[in-house]
Amino acid sequence: MKYQIICDSCGDFTPEMKADPHFRMVPLSLEIGEYRIMDDETFDQADFIKRMAASSIGAKTACPSPEAFQKAIEESDADEVYIVTLSDQLSGTYQAAKIGIDLYTESHEDSPKKIHLFNSKSASAGECKLCLDIRECKEAGLGFVEVVDIIEKKCNDIVTVFVLESLETLRKNGRLSAVKSFLASALNIKPVMGAVNGTIVKLDQQRGIQKALKRMVQLAVERAGGAEAVKDKRLVITHVNAPERAEQVKEDFLKEGSYKEIVVTNAAGVATIYANDQGIVAAL
Repeated sequence: MKYQIICDSCGDFTPEMKADPHFRMVPLSLEIGEYRIMDDETFDQADFIKRMAASSIGAKTACPSPEAFQKAIEESDADEVYIVTLSDQLSGTYQAAKIGIDLYTESHEDSPKKIHLFNSKSASAGECKLCLDIRECKEAGLGFVEVVDIIEKKCNDIVTVFVLESLETLRKNGRLSAVKSFLASALNIKPVMGAVNGTIVKLDQQRGIQKALKRMVQLAVERAGGAEAVKDKRLVITHVNAPERAEQVKEDFLKEGSYKEIVVTNAAGVATIYANDQGIVAAL
């Protein structure tokens, strides 16, 4: 195989990507108190959402070990390996992958394999988008250095936005006070969030989920450079157990412009925890 794209499990691969041997996932682990599972093909979203709702303890994630990334590289028969991870501002996964690469190169000094690690400065839909962008570059016949240059620029330019239906995970994890959570729920306030240099910030807020989602779409297109600029961009929409809502968001995006491709995917475990049931993440 000429190339392989390795991503952590926050990449929220589509079924088509999961079936493509060019893609490989390195899972994080998911925790609710003493309950712990891997975020891999065994992840049961419906069951995990029920467990999160029933627990007074917030769900958490743990990044993969460096050895997990080392193993993924060793088991790849590709000449070129591209690794995409969560923003280094959100998780230790990037550092784990960096160490994993070092472990591999130290034990395979004569390996001709070319390896590059990308800090997505994003998560979820953003990681998925970057993985698809890498495949597009390789299928177009671009060389290793060209791909690295193009995707590094995309990491710096990526626009990631999201809206949460519920703030319960943030409250349970101590990232939002009970008072703020109560007021937001009572007033039906939905924050519109985004990533700036890989760090999560609040971009706006609206009363009601539909208004918040429409504002999210507007902000995404604006931050990506406007309707003319997005014509050349791939749009990825990740939903947490909300396919109909994702389709409505897709339609809202189409009202704002046209895109090279629109991909809709369901969240794996990491995004299910942090975006929570019915949450939407989008990346351009």
